[in-house]
Amino acid sequence: MSAVGLVVALTGGIGSGKTTVADRLAELGAGVIDTDEISRALTAHDGAALEPITAAFGPDIRLADGTLDRARLRRIVFSDPTARARLESILHPLIEAAMLERLAALETDYAVLVIPLLFETGQDRHADRVLVVDVPEAVQIARVMQRSGLSESEVRRIIDSQIPRRERNTRADDLIDNSGTCVDLEPRLQELHAIYTRIAARR
Repeated sequence: MSAVGLVVALTGGIGSGKTTVADRLAELGAGVIDTDEISRALTAHDGAALEPITAAFGPDIRLADGTLDRARLRRIVFSDPTARARLESILHPLIEAAMLERLAALETDYAVLVIPLLFETGQDRHADRVLVVDVPEAVQIARVMQRSGLSESEVRRIIDSQIPRRERNTRADDLIDNSGTCVDLEPRLQELHAIYTRIAARR
């Protein structure tokens, strides 16, 4: 059982700025667990998911140095729902187990679990509150193209594979608009930190 007083699940579409929000909440005192970071560790050269992924997708899914060909895997899974489901069946249970292990070790007032596919995987059941980071789709596309070098069609395929923006926002306990700058974001983050700290203290 975790020692934290409150568990907040943080989610949002690709390019919404989940990491920016999580990093600032960590600076304010939250215990942050990023499932993307866990996923990268699991699929690293010595990660627990690398061999099962190779078995599922074939040896060509690895580069000459033995590491995962992430670009190739991304192209496969975002053009084939069956392949994506196969990958998720390998990764999601491992990620969830590692996340819960880290959560149990935290001793902060409140924890933030950064889970991009929160509702898609049903992991909102682990949280007391859900925080959604929201931006318009045009902003998502522009940000992801700039940072990742993906084409607009590739980004749109990723967006289409995620829960619709309207549904995600409707299911939020707390919503944060990240279409502006970090300066614009700060007052809302300070407000949320105060709310979460206050709730945690009462539990």
